[in-house]
Amino acid sequence: MKTIYLDNNATTQMAPQVIEIMQESYALYGNASSMHSLGRESMVAIEAARSSVARMIGADGAEIIFTSGGSESDNTVLMLARDMIDEGSKRHRIVTSTIEHPAIIETCQYLEKKGYHIDYVNVDASGRIDSDSFAQLMGDDVLLVSIMAGNNETGTIQDIQKLTQIAHAAGALMHTDAVQAIGKMETDVRQWGVDYLSLSGHKFYGPKGVGALYVRKGAPFKAFVKGGHQEDGNRAGTYNTAAIVGMGRAADLVFETSVQERQNLWYLREKLRTGLQAAIPNVVVNGHPTLCLPGTLNVSFAGAEGESILLMLDFEGIAVSTGSACATGSLEPSYVLLAGGLDVELAHGSIRFSLGRYNTESDIDYVLEKMPTIIRRLREISTR
Repeated sequence: MKTIYLDNNATTQMAPQVIEIMQESYALYGNASSMHSLGRESMVAIEAARSSVARMIGADGAEIIFTSGGSESDNTVLMLARDMIDEGSKRHRIVTSTIEHPAIIETCQYLEKKGYHIDYVNVDASGRIDSDSFAQLMGDDVLLVSIMAGNNETGTIQDIQKLTQIAHAAGALMHTDAVQAIGKMETDVRQWGVDYLSLSGHKFYGPKGVGALYVRKGAPFKAFVKGGHQEDGNRAGTYNTAAIVGMGRAADLVFETSVQERQNLWYLREKLRTGLQAAIPNVVVNGHPTLCLPGTLNVSFAGAEGESILLMLDFEGIAVSTGSACATGSLEPSYVLLAGGLDVELAHGSIRFSLGRYNTESDIDYVLEKMPTIIRRLREISTR
């Protein structure tokens, strides 16, 4: 059976070049924190990867802290804010949006239960934050703002540079979860002006279990994971040399190919979108029509349930998602879609197609061949 992978926002397959360099790096068995030659060899490879990750986002190597992934990076920044508040900061409010990744949303909900003040800015029907509404939430009591660059479910892109300017004008620190943005949109920490940025290797064809946190030089910081002197005392834990080296190679590939890749992804996305709308009635495309990650297409099918669509597509060898992979198992409709005002029934009937580097036009043709029949069958069942 033919297999079509269209769930790249959940994770990407590792690039062959990444697999190759990771296999080579397994020979670097010395602990990178050790002073002997075997340890130094590992550290040289790690520092080369650090430079690659930094170059990819326009940072300096000294501003990159390796973590286990995006969730840890997000939690690190939020717990930093918590500690600053506990230590007597005059600023005691955290501002985020209603459509953030669960790594932000659920951590903020945890902090709320502990008595911390969290405000959530709403989005419009396309999933965009209104800068005026955002500005109204700012004040001299805001310590930290956390807004994702590109949404993992709808692909909607935020104007991080403008939002950062507003946050900084109020004296707040700015964090962005850029896990989905890397390789799919221009990502430059200097241009954006952010203080912190989270990323994860497995979202841009690197290995799982490794990520990074950008911390602007001079921005407040303290270790979240304690118990060792690694990362200049900023993140304890023995280095996962192979994974870090693999992420560094993946970062090089993003730096070298992302412009052409983004153009190709948008072409395939639009081919899929127009094909679905032409072949199937009552299709609603969620998210912003143009300010969108090029490989993400979130579509709702009236009269068809998302889980059923997913399972029938899987039977045909097509892998998609009904939303965030971190919410798998939940029977609730996507809070991201509901936050934009989408009807509950339509939210239940949503499918996220997320295209990647290795998808082709023939993949899209195959999906367009199978989808009309699947939706027709499900709609017939729902009306009986």
